[in-house]
Amino acid sequence: MTDTPAPTAVYDVVPTSLMASMPGLDFVRKIFSGELPQPPIMENVDPFDSTIEAGVVVFHSVPGFRHYNPIGSVHGGYAAILLDSAMGLAVHTMLPVGTGYTTLEFKISFIRGMSKDSGTVRTEGRTLNVGRRAATAEARITDSKGQLIAHATTTCLVFEIPKDAA
Repeated sequence: MTDTPAPTAVYDVVPTSLMASMPGLDFVRKIFSGELPQPPIMENVDPFDSTIEAGVVVFHSVPGFRHYNPIGSVHGGYAAILLDSAMGLAVHTMLPVGTGYTTLEFKISFIRGMSKDSGTVRTEGRTLNVGRRAATAEARITDSKGQLIAHATTTCLVFEIPKDAA
């Protein structure tokens, strides 16, 4: 019996034309399944055990020493990457073919700190409303005991991707 190494994630930017050619839910599913590369920013957080459905994205990650700030705890940017990504991907799952989004603003509330000893954290993003021009979503990070670490809300601009980009 031999051990099969886990597949190595590929990180890259997907061409806009490919993204615009499919519904958002299909696009995000292909990223999570490895059919399309993960966004390069996710190399910093190594998400795993990801699930997706329309309007809801969940992934797990493990904060490590490489995420520490000068005061000896996990930098708030780690949580920001997780929360912004979960909210944005949740919004993306609700978009039709030829539509994109960008974050206009987001607000984070930090409830408790993370360290390299926190273990696996769970990030869940969920849409609140997705319209033709704007979308709102929320996300939460919880620890292995279900305790809230941080939560956030966002407003995203929804737009048609120009045909010349597609």
